[in-house]
Amino acid sequence: MDCAVFPVCGNMGSGMVTLMTPPSLLRKNRANELGCAAAMRKARNLLFVLVVAEAVATSLAAEHRGAGFLAWTAFDSWHWSESGTERVCESPVIDCPFAWRELIMSWNASAPSGTGFKFEVRAYVGERPTRYYVMGFWTEAPGDFPRNSVNGQQDADGEVRTDTLLLREACRRVQLRVTFYRSAGVGWPRLRFLGIAFSDPTVRLPPLRPNTAAWGRTLDVPCRSQVDYPEGVSAWCSPTCVSMVLAYWARAIRRPELDKDVPTVARGVHDPSWEGTGNWSFNTAYAGQFDRLRAYVTRLSDVSEIEAWIARGAPVVTSVCYDLLRGRARTRNSGHLIVCVGFTDKGDVVVNDPGTRQEMRRSFPRDDFMKAWDYSNRTVYLIYPVNFRPPADRFGHWSGKH
Repeated sequence: MDCAVFPVCGNMGSGMVTLMTPPSLLRKNRANELGCAAAMRKARNLLFVLVVAEAVATSLAAEHRGAGFLAWTAFDSWHWSESGTERVCESPVIDCPFAWRELIMSWNASAPSGTGFKFEVRAYVGERPTRYYVMGFWTEAPGDFPRNSVNGQQDADGEVRTDTLLLREACRRVQLRVTFYRSAGVGWPRLRFLGIAFSDPTVRLPPLRPNTAAWGRTLDVPCRSQVDYPEGVSAWCSPTCVSMVLAYWARAIRRPELDKDVPTVARGVHDPSWEGTGNWSFNTAYAGQFDRLRAYVTRLSDVSEIEAWIARGAPVVTSVCYDLLRGRARTRNSGHLIVCVGFTDKGDVVVNDPGTRQEMRRSFPRDDFMKAWDYSNRTVYLIYPVNFRPPADRFGHWSGKH
């Protein structure tokens, strides 16, 4: 503590006295002022860094229009381990082009009876990895190994809703793990393709200019109805769409073995944990199990991207709200899948609708389709031969080779 005799100045006769601050206290006050100023500068700098970081993240997400896709067809550089009838293949940590909040995994694999897979993913919150979330157990013939999604995966970092990982905080880095299973004396299952569709649903951007090259064009995709099957009336829209697209390619590339009827596809995609056939990843995995066929789930940002696929001659399965598609108020459990097969001369969407027997080929106003498609954050199935040349990918929504 400093001690001082305070000098006095002023008019002594009037009784007014002014106390003078000693030099040591002046120095201390000045130091405090400088310290506060430095702290404020640091706070401002930190705020600036955070604002810039958020702006950069937003800009990166906007550059990709809120959605991205990465895919692998070779896994030699991943870390492999083996123990008896189990192999584990783990990716390096993957840097995505932008911070994402939702992720869907797709795979194309051969997993006949006596073999199976487990597909997992984890994100990195800063430097900390989350747990590995199971995105599905897969086999073509459940028995020795299961085919199902995994319920109850919810923690402080996120949750899995059947086929979709939802994070509570946007992350940019991700890691994948695939476990191969086989029964004794059986060969290993074969993984040909693995893809991840990641997105930030908070990104909202204006529509793109329409791709009028698809206007007035309708692809000859066979019409099939889930209503023809009592057990599928309210549940088989997804496998019916897959059946239609497989039949289209069976004709287009002269591979009749790809033409599978609706009940066959429904059995092949059934997920007992979800109690139905609407697991997005399982539907594309079914189509992708056929040799020289590619199938995966991804998310687009605009109808013009669907137009690009139609112009190239490939139908697109889209997940929509059936109520909004028909211009009605949205109700619960109105999710539906349809096959986009073309566009009218005015740009309205032409679809094969599996949810009806009458007028299965029909058109819907473009605006109604866009509202209905937003319900699933613009989710699609892309199914095509591996030697097919996809349209130019302006935003990284489907090419994604890594």
